[in-house]
Amino acid sequence: MNFIIRNAEVFDGTGSDAQANTDVWVRDGQIAAVGPEIDAPDAEVIDATGLSLMPGIIDTHTHFDAQVTWDPTVRPSPALGVTTVVMGNCGFTIAPCKEADREIVMKNLTQVEGMSLDALRDGIDWGFETFPDYVAMLAKKGTVPNVACFLGHSSIRTYVMGAAATERAATPDEVKQMCDIVEAGMAAGAIGFATSTAPQHNGWGGVPMPSRLADDNELLALVSAMAKSGRGIFMLTKGNRTDVPYLEELASKTGRPIMIAALLHNSTNPTGTLDELAKIADARARGHELWGQVSCCPLTMDFTLNSAYPLEGLNAWQPLMKLDAAELRKSLADPALRQAIRDELAAPAGVRLFNGEWDKIEVTETAQDENRHLEHRTLADIAADQNADPLDALLDIALSEDLETIFTAVLLNSDEDAVGKMLTHPAASLGLSDAGAHLTFFCDAGFGLRLLGHWSRDLGKMSMTNAVHELTGKAAQIFGIQGRGLIKADFAADLMLFDSKSINRGQKKRIFDLPANAHRLTTDAVGVHGVWINGERVADASGLMNDTPKAGQLLTEFAA
Repeated sequence: MNFIIRNAEVFDGTGSDAQANTDVWVRDGQIAAVGPEIDAPDAEVIDATGLSLMPGIIDTHTHFDAQVTWDPTVRPSPALGVTTVVMGNCGFTIAPCKEADREIVMKNLTQVEGMSLDALRDGIDWGFETFPDYVAMLAKKGTVPNVACFLGHSSIRTYVMGAAATERAATPDEVKQMCDIVEAGMAAGAIGFATSTAPQHNGWGGVPMPSRLADDNELLALVSAMAKSGRGIFMLTKGNRTDVPYLEELASKTGRPIMIAALLHNSTNPTGTLDELAKIADARARGHELWGQVSCCPLTMDFTLNSAYPLEGLNAWQPLMKLDAAELRKSLADPALRQAIRDELAAPAGVRLFNGEWDKIEVTETAQDENRHLEHRTLADIAADQNADPLDALLDIALSEDLETIFTAVLLNSDEDAVGKMLTHPAASLGLSDAGAHLTFFCDAGFGLRLLGHWSRDLGKMSMTNAVHELTGKAAQIFGIQGRGLIKADFAADLMLFDSKSINRGQKKRIFDLPANAHRLTTDAVGVHGVWINGERVADASGLMNDTPKAGQLLTEFAA
């Protein structure tokens, strides 16, 4: 491969001002030169007059661990400008995994990450057991984007403890076995270690995900095992127990950076996330590298009451997750249950997805013609018309349609003034796309395009230069990804060519292309003219190329 992109406005990923009318020469998968009027007589010429060029987007919070085994493209991310994905966030991985544990691992993913069980059963290639086996398999199969993998706490806990992983604290011997797995995984090229203590993270039947049963000694031991490699980042989705002071102490003891998710704005606690970022900034000022992971997308979910993810963090709802369909419908009609949900929503909470904002849940699609008049109306509006309680309206509508009604909830991150402050906070790191997960609920894989178009161009909350830096050079630096994230000589030719006047993500749509004909939400790119990974073109203005090349590399070497 030998081509030159001529006359582009180049954002190099460093945060420096864009360079107008600049050429970028790519040869053998790397950037050979950057500058005006480069002489490359044998190179193919791509005229980029009127367009902008930036490094490919690095998506640091994905859940493609299962999908990548059957879909090396990890749709739709590469068409949306993503050239590198970091998988295994929150510790929800599929490796290591014993054959006997495959079913429970898949069922847990079905619950905690909104994945289709039929698709997982039909699609996952189980040609591995250990984490080193898994990354070796990915390297052999090939991928379209570059891929980096976290070691996942819940999978490691299940591998060592079996069913007890969701029942109790680990013994010292079990912790030692887990530490050995972490050390071996870091030697095999893991980017770090990931876990979750978040109360909304429940597995099959409403049982807490295994990582939530770990005590402080186990967490310290596992992060210390990661740190023995002299590198690695610790990532967690935090609950109330693992607050910022606790995490600062962990960073002090282990000497490793910590990425704290998921910092999303909650309108019922308007200063909460900014207060968290201030605490993280204070820790950074004391020399401890903590980051708060934030999102530029409103957390919007499509759901039915058969799988009511927005409500599953409520204590009153969790027993319902163990019921079959008939028992669930009976319980949802119980006045005592309804009152328990109302009482819980009325009480303050530390970390909760849904907080009783009924004006932010609408009926999206009804199953019965007589209810069509309810579509695209909020539950607050419907309840007012019916002189009813909004919770009763939600449950009664769903029960009248055998729980097939599709609702859409805008849960968090809906206050754009507050989110703008979060995005530009010096202690924040942009991520949280959750690409590969919650496929029936939402699709935020185009988060980078939204940042460039909506937040930078349309709202002016940050410059285009800073937006590009957040998505590329800054992400690479935080996660220790070497030789990527910048348009610079000798760096990998991971590139996105775009029109800054139109760049954005498109409208969501539902398609049926998963294994077992399962469906997912997806979105198209708007204003993207080309995506290259290691110098190979994988997308143009129409989307993914035919026979998309497996241009990606498995990333296994990271900065200390």
